[in-house]
Amino acid sequence: MLSILIPVYNYDVTPLVTELHRQCTEQYVDFEIVVAEDGSKMCVDKNASIHSLPNCRHIILKENIGRSAIRNRLADEARYEHLLFMDCDAEVFSTYYIEKYLIFCHEPCVVIGGTAYEADNHNPDDSLRLKYGRKREARHANERGKNNFATFNFLISKAIFNKVRFDESIRGYGHEDMLFGHGLHLLGFQFIQIENPLIHKGIDDNLTFLAKTDEATKNLFLLYQTGRYPFLTEESVLLKSYLLVKKAGLRRLLAWSFITSASIIRKQLCSTNPSLLLYDLYKLGTLCKTSLSK
Repeated sequence: MLSILIPVYNYDVTPLVTELHRQCTEQYVDFEIVVAEDGSKMCVDKNASIHSLPNCRHIILKENIGRSAIRNRLADEARYEHLLFMDCDAEVFSTYYIEKYLIFCHEPCVVIGGTAYEADNHNPDDSLRLKYGRKREARHANERGKNNFATFNFLISKAIFNKVRFDESIRGYGHEDMLFGHGLHLLGFQFIQIENPLIHKGIDDNLTFLAKTDEATKNLFLLYQTGRYPFLTEESVLLKSYLLVKKAGLRRLLAWSFITSASIIRKQLCSTNPSLLLYDLYKLGTLCKTSLSK
């Protein structure tokens, strides 16, 4: 019936697995929960307790193989036809979480459950990630749109997954979900958006989130440069904006402006009330700067 697949990197996943196991057991369905440590150095021994739960497996990979490869590995390990992927830093808050997905486990499908954030989390050190998540990611099912795909919390039948799979050539951080979603669309598969979110608990502090933003932006440009993903110019708003700036002959000016003002921009983005418009400009400036250094 259902294989729940959780890639883990340096995170205590036992509370998540315990709740998932409880809900699956109450539903009286065939299920398994497979946790894979992707080169973790922390929490591995604690997560090993998962073995004591029936129908649960804990796989340890000594070396980090990357966000795409670990998901493919988990899919290969799965015993059942429907695969429920989630990130390790998630929390279940609905007692009907598993039940809502089981409704779709009788036919081929791609179902997106969504992401939520704790309303009472106001940590100023995490202000940028929280604001971005609440404004850009935590959308109701009817607001996400048919093309909105995210790997944080989704169900997919194994037959469909194996027709696409994650691109393991992507080693850097970011955009593997965009490529996977595009691959599904090319094959004519539609996403079902439902209201079944998980809470995103592993919130990056502002400096870490900006560092990941830098990496993801640079990775986007590298993917674009390969020429293997022409659809990126249509599906990435950031890349589309960059190409307009380049066409207008403003790339060097914007890159120079970004370099001279980066410290001021970063300071604002790390404040208690960061601007998402400025964050978008930060990414565009990073992309222009990256393009000139390649």
